[in-house]
Amino acid sequence: MNFNYRKITVKVGSNVLTKSDGTLNVARIAHLVDQIAYLHKKGVEVILVSSGAVAAGRSELKIQRKLDTVSSRQLWSAVGQVKLINRYADFFREHGIVCAQVLTTKDNFADRDHYLNMKNCFTTLLENKVVPIVNENDTISVTELMFTDNDELSGLIASMQNSEALIILSNIEGIYDGDPSLPGSKIIEEIGTKEKDWMKNISMQKSGFGRGGMLTKSSIARKVAKEGIAVHIASGLRDNVLIDILRKDGQLKHTVFKPEIRKASNVKKWIAYSHSFAKGELVINQGAKEALFSPKATSLLLIGVTEVKGLFQSGDIVKIMDERGKLVGWGKAQFSSEKALQELGSKNQKPIVHYDYLYLIED
Repeated sequence: MNFNYRKITVKVGSNVLTKSDGTLNVARIAHLVDQIAYLHKKGVEVILVSSGAVAAGRSELKIQRKLDTVSSRQLWSAVGQVKLINRYADFFREHGIVCAQVLTTKDNFADRDHYLNMKNCFTTLLENKVVPIVNENDTISVTELMFTDNDELSGLIASMQNSEALIILSNIEGIYDGDPSLPGSKIIEEIGTKEKDWMKNISMQKSGFGRGGMLTKSSIARKVAKEGIAVHIASGLRDNVLIDILRKDGQLKHTVFKPEIRKASNVKKWIAYSHSFAKGELVINQGAKEALFSPKATSLLLIGVTEVKGLFQSGDIVKIMDERGKLVGWGKAQFSSEKALQELGSKNQKPIVHYDYLYLIED
């Protein structure tokens, strides 16, 4: 069988892996493993980002006293992660495949060295024919340092590992051109990175057992597609959904975000997902903004910076804003906020943000 991709990241949501009563849907997990095992044996590298630990823990025990949101999440995920990974390990073992658990937090990706260490971990696992199963470590994550949900985590990993495709499996068929509950609504089968009309139909509602919703999924999908990775959003409740997506003659109706041909460098990809770790802010004038978005590769010079906000050191991530308060992008500062303030508006030729460490947000 011919496949579209040889390296994929698959994200499966809590609503796919759990029943309506919150217990694990063991049959659905087994079928997911069957599909991944089949692809694995055909030479397709698969990284699985799996939700379900909190839901599994919630169904495993009753809380004796009322806990705050963070504490209850820590308790459920600590108990549920063991149950979840054991299920995966048992099912993969039946196929003669070894899987590995990788738990991470958003903070692990803040530092470039930590990011590269994480990248090396996945590369080593895949080279040794091990299927990595990834989840956020909710037992130690705190609210301000948590991923929006596993959609964000899967986008980061797909980008980091240069996957050819990110497949997000949810409990709906894709993105619709209207309210999915209305009979006249149809699935939007292809979305380009420059297209925007579809965005007005995105539901703000979050999923039943997860933290995110279609708004998060579509936002991550657009970002990942801009990095040259195809993104598929489909229903994980459909049998053989992964194989149908990967088959070159597949006819499965779902939503595909078409990838841009140009691909961002690995450093730029890291910066793209480091926005929540920005230590400061640079406000730039219109001339500098036009230069950054010109066809010519351009670094950000201090002569184009009108204001420096916050305290940061050389190597920190900074946010770049225009004078109207609109986000332009993020970058890695080449010197501190103190020095930037001292030389603000000067013609110092050393850029405050070099082009190689600059990630721009296009309208």
